[in-house]
Amino acid sequence: MRLIVAEKPSLARAIADALPAKTQRQDGYLECEETCISWCVGHLLEQAPPDAYDARYQQWRLDDLPIVPQQWQLIPRAKARAQLAVIRKLLKRADSVVHAGDPDREGQLLVQRVIERLGWRGPMSRLLISDLNRPAVQRALRHMEDNARYQSLFEAAETRSRADWLYGINLSRAWTLTGRHAGYSDVLSVGRVQTPVLGLIVRRDLEIERFVPRPFYTLWADLGVEHGMLRAWWQPQAPHPLDDQGRLLTREPAEALAARLPGAEGHLSALQSKKKSQTAPLPYSLSALQVDAARRYKLSAKRVLDICQALYERHQLITYPRSDCRYLPEGHFAAAKKLLSAACATDETLAEWLSGADFSRRSRAWNDKQVGAHHALAPTGRPFDAARLSHDEANVFRLIARNVLAQFYPPLETRDVKAEFSILGECFRAQGREILVPGWKPLFTTRDEAPALPALREGEAGKVRECAVEDRQTRPPEPFSDASLIKAMMNIARYVDDEAVRRTLRDTDGLGTEATRAGILETLITRGYVIRQQGALRATRPGRALVQALPDTATRPERTALWEQRLAEIAEGNADATAFLDTLVGDVRQLLSQADAERMRQALATHGGPEPSRSTHAKPKNARRRTAKRSQRTTTRKKGPDR
Repeated sequence: MRLIVAEKPSLARAIADALPAKTQRQDGYLECEETCISWCVGHLLEQAPPDAYDARYQQWRLDDLPIVPQQWQLIPRAKARAQLAVIRKLLKRADSVVHAGDPDREGQLLVQRVIERLGWRGPMSRLLISDLNRPAVQRALRHMEDNARYQSLFEAAETRSRADWLYGINLSRAWTLTGRHAGYSDVLSVGRVQTPVLGLIVRRDLEIERFVPRPFYTLWADLGVEHGMLRAWWQPQAPHPLDDQGRLLTREPAEALAARLPGAEGHLSALQSKKKSQTAPLPYSLSALQVDAARRYKLSAKRVLDICQALYERHQLITYPRSDCRYLPEGHFAAAKKLLSAACATDETLAEWLSGADFSRRSRAWNDKQVGAHHALAPTGRPFDAARLSHDEANVFRLIARNVLAQFYPPLETRDVKAEFSILGECFRAQGREILVPGWKPLFTTRDEAPALPALREGEAGKVRECAVEDRQTRPPEPFSDASLIKAMMNIARYVDDEAVRRTLRDTDGLGTEATRAGILETLITRGYVIRQQGALRATRPGRALVQALPDTATRPERTALWEQRLAEIAEGNADATAFLDTLVGDVRQLLSQADAERMRQALATHGGPEPSRSTHAKPKNARRRTAKRSQRTTTRKKGPDR
């Protein structure tokens, strides 16, 4: 008997539907002649808590830290024992085993950990499925690989799991105990990803609060030229008082010039005209989709992830969603017309976009060299029926389909014009853009672009028809939103001060992964460290105090982003997992030495900020006590633990 272990029931059903034999439903598995298909439901096994290694760890004491297991242990999740028993029974009957976890690091860990823990020592095949439609699953079944090829990916995932335990357990215990000495009774959770994300939000909030607006002044003039009107802006120069961005800091020079301008004539002293060609945005990765959906539809990152899972599993309208890739396999190009026509024909908006697509056009999105374990999000070819979806599901699907359809549109071609006029010996600048070929642009926006400048020739006259001085103020940065925070996590290098580290981080995948970013944000909200206020993400008083009390290196992104780089090297077989964990233990010891109750006391006393919502954070005292006794262990769920 062949046993296939899928990551989840929906995948098991898709595999069964792709087999030629009739399927019989059994308790915890599906049977198709000589093939049985069982499944996990998220992580069936999780890292054991500290007290599983030694009963004394039930009590939290600084003297016991760091806790470093010598022999790592796993325990079944509370509701997983029955399904583990099913898989154990099937493994005893199996002649061959197929690993059918999701095509990523956590998917490799989730299934392989169970199969190995239950005692299977024979060969194992790897089934990689990124599209749940029957033809795609049948193709995957015909092209299975030896699971041994993915052993380094499993080692990277297991190393990540152990590293998160070492970091989170030890630092959470240390700062919770420090907080109690400082008068704070709740658990303080520290994670190698969640805490740097909290640090980003705290530092942005403080930057906004400490911002002191400064006035500056602008002067514009409407000029009559040979073929129409345009607006030009004065470009003040020294010795006028200017800031580092060239903005005028006193009103008097602008007023003095404005008094002389009405009716004044000048000439076009410099003219630049440059044609530009811009190809369509690439198909979406999950994070890129979360950013756009948050901006356009005000959807949280978690909501977008949940929608994508439903579009993938329940409706089977899109390919595997937890992808960090924005490219498509070259082999998919030939079938794109058929798939997109089937997917988009029944929706008015998509059908209109489909009608303008030129399927002979091949964009840069089709590139095997850029495709790793999974490719960009794309329609599967199953017909899209908006009536069968929620409003948000339909909107997200249209975004995904749009970005793939856009690959079959010509580039956006524009002409950018910059014009400088000399008037009364001063420089005035105007610029505009003319759209020559709209290309893919109409699929993305219905807003009018800024008006183009009238036709101009160098040396022609311009006469001031009207002018005015405007009072303006510098503005603080915007608070983080779901969209801007996900984008910051994707492009974490710009938040790093060290240039050498910044160069390294430009080549990594950022802070967190596609699969975890939304969950990290929701974890911070659930734990009361962050709240949403009218779409903005703001740190609460406990969140601010925690960041202030921790060592600076624990609240900044450098450490965890470099972790991801090392884990990627382990996944590629280019780094040693044991050496990584040994280094980590040394880092944890160094951080623990900086736990300081006085610093925590000062942080709690000095930090304001909004209070956490009682519905998401406040617990009865006895519940908080139980939480502490459970050693603040991190529950491993789908796609890894809270970090």
